[in-house]
Amino acid sequence: MSIEPEPTPNPEPNQSNTDLPPDILSGRKFTLADAIAAEGSNFFKGESPVPILLRAVTEINGFIDKHLRDSSGALKAVLQDWVKQDSRVSEHIDQPLIALEQILTSITTNSEILYEFVRQVDFKWGQIYGDRPYFQQPGQSPDPEDEYTHDSVQKQLLTLLNHLQDSL
Repeated sequence: MSIEPEPTPNPEPNQSNTDLPPDILSGRKFTLADAIAAEGSNFFKGESPVPILLRAVTEINGFIDKHLRDSSGALKAVLQDWVKQDSRVSEHIDQPLIALEQILTSITTNSEILYEFVRQVDFKWGQIYGDRPYFQQPGQSPDPEDEYTHDSVQKQLLTLLNHLQDSL
């Protein structure tokens, strides 16, 4: 006794075979992976697979890398971390350098923000070099060996801000 497969029902009258992919119509086994691949190729049609916020942060970080002179790298690293976490980047997603301008302005014009920023830069320097960082306190003279003082960081950020304003 042989068991014959059940015949496949005819498509409903309002369903057209032209809506089906050619692979199905030719008798090839069409898998779920094939369906996902076919739909996935349309998902990014005309769009970059890189999220727009990541592209904005990358543009800002590229500008920082190109225009900020920082031999130890701690200042760049902290500034790039701040950029990554700042909501102004998403507010200026189409013009991310404007967000950088606002971030730099807020750091250089507000002494409390500047002191905290420099503290984080000093801490990062200590992590990079495995050495005790110099933490300059507000109103105190900096240690002569401190690479990142309140004044030196502010000057570097203002120089970066000037480069940025020239390019906008």
